[in-house]
Amino acid sequence: MSRRRHIAVIGLGQFGGELARSLAKEAEVLAIDVDQALVDEMADFVQLSVCLDARDAAALRSVISDKFDEVVVSTGGNMESSILATLHLKQLGVPVIRVKAISESHGRILELMGAEEVVFPERETARRVAARMLNPNLLDFVPLHGDYLVRDMILPPLCQGHTLAELDLRRCLDLFVLAVRREKEPTFVFLPGPDYRIQEGDVMVAIGREGHMALAEAADSLPVCPVRG
Repeated sequence: MSRRRHIAVIGLGQFGGELARSLAKEAEVLAIDVDQALVDEMADFVQLSVCLDARDAAALRSVISDKFDEVVVSTGGNMESSILATLHLKQLGVPVIRVKAISESHGRILELMGAEEVVFPERETARRVAARMLNPNLLDFVPLHGDYLVRDMILPPLCQGHTLAELDLRRCLDLFVLAVRREKEPTFVFLPGPDYRIQEGDVMVAIGREGHMALAEAADSLPVCPVRG
């Protein structure tokens, strides 16, 4: 059995609290906040919750060491707290530090302090909501390098009954289907083979360029697009 990861979450507001609850399902989570009420509220959802001020290096050292896999700092709008906590965690030898930022300048300071990842939750949520508003068929997505992304893709009805080999999405549009979510059962088919036959209600989880996915979803004839030379 693999070792469960040890993760600390500092700051138990809306973002940090939800993150701690979700992580605790698969990892050993230490939840930290300066507000005793938030610490008490979190006690039933994580493995350990502690009330302390993350700006205090000695207090932080008493509960966190380099044995932790990751620490997430989510202290809301308190820039001083997040910056000092990041500095202390770096000195403690924590291998991965992720920190919530409230501005670009705040984020740059956190990177200089040693944060491996700076997170802007409101910005990222806004982008996902905007993408769904602009494209109602966009059920979910993960942005990658450049204009590549992983997202849910619904093929038009004319694709139903055809196999992935017949659609030839990879050669035509550089689209690779990672999985299929079948609405009728419901189940996931991971890494479907070329003989997988598209059914009504199937949602493709694909990787590729957004523009090429849009072409596939809007296709009104087969093949989905001419094979490129």
